[in-house]
Amino acid sequence: MSDNPHASPGTLLALPDHRLLRLSGPDAVAFAQAQFMNDVDRLAPGEWHWNGWLTPKGRVLALFAVVRLDEQTLWLLLPDADPHALATALGRFRFRSKLVLDVPESLAVSGAFESPARARGARWAKLDDGAVELDFSGDGGPRRLLVGAPEATTPGSREWRLADLCHGLPRLDASQTEAWTPQQLSLERLKAFSVKKGCYPGQEIVARTHFLGKAKRGLVGFDVPGAVRAGDPVLRDTRDTGKVACVACDGNGGHVALAVMPLEGGDDDACHVDGVEMQARPLLGGLER
Repeated sequence: MSDNPHASPGTLLALPDHRLLRLSGPDAVAFAQAQFMNDVDRLAPGEWHWNGWLTPKGRVLALFAVVRLDEQTLWLLLPDADPHALATALGRFRFRSKLVLDVPESLAVSGAFESPARARGARWAKLDDGAVELDFSGDGGPRRLLVGAPEATTPGSREWRLADLCHGLPRLDASQTEAWTPQQLSLERLKAFSVKKGCYPGQEIVARTHFLGKAKRGLVGFDVPGAVRAGDPVLRDTRDTGKVACVACDGNGGHVALAVMPLEGGDDDACHVDGVEMQARPLLGGLER
């Protein structure tokens, strides 16, 4: 299958599975720096990066993009997580921080498989119509994501999710929260976590795994010519070897799956899930920010 099958270039696609959580106030950046796994302090206004929130045991609760709007305002762009539930969970750690957590319901998220008008790499741009544009381009082709653009009517969640998985961006449903560490999801490919910044939930586990070289499992992409679900075991011969973390329909009756697999000792092309043979596929690059 194509590395990036998509709708016609220029078609604005509705992405209702993407939602926003806004952090604003004098302590917004400090709060995010203390809670999230990437270095928010290094993010200048006008920039964005991949980030996430972990359990104290270093397991991923939510994976998202952090967009720094100004000195006191951040957006969390959530491709899968419920922003209201995340706001409630984060609010338990707010204590006396001067911070507001709210969900800007009026800001719809859309995207298109075309080159960004102004955004480049980790620099977002504000367009003439007031929309915020992010560059989601990678080795599979150009993509632009828009927040606050005129509402799109063409559904695009399937194509967008497929492009995400082809580039190694995990899309985790509720069954996969608290299941994986950042290294098991190969999030270093996206520059999505820091091993040098100060403390944050799960930091000790992440840093120890990095500096002691103890990462034994990572993300592998597969083409699956049939049904597959997140959580399905991946077998090599009859031996349970890995587990599917997320899937996307390829539009032709098959799926692209991202599975957490051993980094050494096996032929990924000899795997199957529920009796269906899986063909390993290289993950595309270019989506790190």
